[in-house]
Amino acid sequence: MRNYYYILIIIVSMLLTLSCAEDKTNITFKEVNITTDDNSLVEIYVPKAIGNDNVSEKINTKIDEVLITSLSIGDSETATSSSVKESVSRFNREYKNFKADFPESPMVWEAQIDGEVTYQSDAIISLAITNYQNTGGAHGNVIVTFLNFDTQTGNSISNNDLFSDFTAFENLAKDHFFMEISDKKEDYFEPDNFTLPANIGLNDEGLILLYNTYEIAPYSSGITEIHIPFSEVNALLNYK
Repeated sequence: MRNYYYILIIIVSMLLTLSCAEDKTNITFKEVNITTDDNSLVEIYVPKAIGNDNVSEKINTKIDEVLITSLSIGDSETATSSSVKESVSRFNREYKNFKADFPESPMVWEAQIDGEVTYQSDAIISLAITNYQNTGGAHGNVIVTFLNFDTQTGNSISNNDLFSDFTAFENLAKDHFFMEISDKKEDYFEPDNFTLPANIGLNDEGLILLYNTYEIAPYSSGITEIHIPFSEVNALLNYK
């Protein structure tokens, strides 16, 4: 009988350990609005990771980096804000400076940034951040940024590291690309030359190759999305 209780205790301990392990990787998201008291130009609604502190902190830090870069005026490589709120305030100040220099201009700047979780599994999380911004010119511009994370660690996953056989994936992507643009080649800069986009993400149907405006086509062509179903790409993914 005593052995029975020992075995029972061991089983319960193992189940509790497994339960705790599952809780540590159980990352959820809530939508947050980021603004400041002096803000009248910027709207930000993005997902915030909640759960394991180490994992969620890495994810949220990367999201903040994208937001700071998105709101930088001029060269995004030199974005120096230490927080998203500081970037929001700086965007508003830059507009006030613009109006001081050009008081006759009817132009009103604006920035709208929205984020969503497009895919989440025990292995990988994909987020899409859409940034619409207008700071002058004939029209505003939309930029979509995909972020991929290892669910277990919170580390960012590069496009190369998404795939176990990158060359095979590139060939698959090329086939889908040429099928997609076959009847509208005149809309693209170099329709016979294939290059992978900077942004690759996942949704519930499969893989998304996303080319932002001006990446491979003029503004009038808009964003180009190529969808590859899981049935074709799953064998090539490092994260099943």
